[in-house]
Amino acid sequence: MAEGTSVMSPQVQPISVVGIGADGWDGLAESARALVSEADVVFGSRRQLDSTPVPSEKARRWPTPLVPSLHTSFSEWDGRKICVLASGDPMFHGIGVTLAREFGAARLHVVPAPSSVSLACARLGWAVHEVATVNLVNTPPSALVAALAHRARIVVLSRDQDTPAAVAEKLCEAGYSTSPMIVLEQLGGSSERSVAGEAGSWTHPAGDPLNVVAIDCVADDGSGRLTRVPGLPDEAYSGDGQLTKAEVRALTVSALAPAPGELLWDVGGGSGSISIEWMRIHPRCRAVAFESAVPRRAQIIANASTLGVPGLRVLGRAPNAFEDVPDDVPDAVFIGGGLTNDAMIDACWDRLRVGGRLVANAVTAESESLLLQCLSRFGGSLRRFQIYRAEPLGSFTGWRPQMPVTQWTAVKR
Repeated sequence: MAEGTSVMSPQVQPISVVGIGADGWDGLAESARALVSEADVVFGSRRQLDSTPVPSEKARRWPTPLVPSLHTSFSEWDGRKICVLASGDPMFHGIGVTLAREFGAARLHVVPAPSSVSLACARLGWAVHEVATVNLVNTPPSALVAALAHRARIVVLSRDQDTPAAVAEKLCEAGYSTSPMIVLEQLGGSSERSVAGEAGSWTHPAGDPLNVVAIDCVADDGSGRLTRVPGLPDEAYSGDGQLTKAEVRALTVSALAPAPGELLWDVGGGSGSISIEWMRIHPRCRAVAFESAVPRRAQIIANASTLGVPGLRVLGRAPNAFEDVPDDVPDAVFIGGGLTNDAMIDACWDRLRVGGRLVANAVTAESESLLLQCLSRFGGSLRRFQIYRAEPLGSFTGWRPQMPVTQWTAVKR
């Protein structure tokens, strides 16, 4: 039976998850109020609990750390009515997602309220389905960068009152200093208010910690354009020159064929370009980069932050470091370094899931010979790329060849 769809035993009470907005108790329907009032225990944050008439003997603030303590906290109330208060829509970046993962969807009775994004779009007249959402509650502001594009509309879920200023600073760094920003506080509550301005001249003091930031993206004239399509300019990366060049990078990420939610292992990360552009394809794409050199691991982390994917995980030398992620089965593996190391290909192939893709690039005769052996052992296909770039030749322009790259691609059957 699939995760989250288990059938609930008769003696187990459902967990009521009630979305509550900044308007508190007044904003709840009678049916939602009844779930709260009739519960034997009500979990929530201090703000949520204080906004309801729940007696103190029934109220429970969330334990810290939250997830490891959930089962213990709830097991004390087995057989009795449990209610959870959540901000807005519990299934939109909310506690409802965690509860569904930990207890199964069948045990939950979710009563959503409007999400902060829905309320923000209602105030601004924006189409919800056309707006990108970036959650900065538990991620650094650099996560915003990957979503930036001229004319894009973004709603940022803020961590606290300092998030708007951090967003303005990040917009300026990324070349979007003229973008209008609107900070909407206490949406739906009696203290709702908003302040507006441009990122480059943002001087508003920190306000209410309960806020979202709406951005109408405008790229500065002459700013670099970084899309989600693979093949970012080589200049977008810092490092020591250990970099898969833009043209080959685009072909390589295409061969890896990323899809939302999939996991890539990038072996021999170098500057991190392959794993970074894999993750930029979609917010749910995940990656682990393996790199033996400590300075290069630092440059991968820096590049990932600059290019908007701070969630990239960076580990040490492969294949030894594979033991640091024992439960992660990759959907795709790219070998860009260490190809000729003993047992590297076998180690990568063994860890790859059935149906997963393995892509390896070679630039030396020795590694190319190894790819021929791989073709014989595992099947797949071989391709060779020769890229030429135009460069000055005296007062003229000539074509300078890059090193040819041989690429092996295989699907594990």
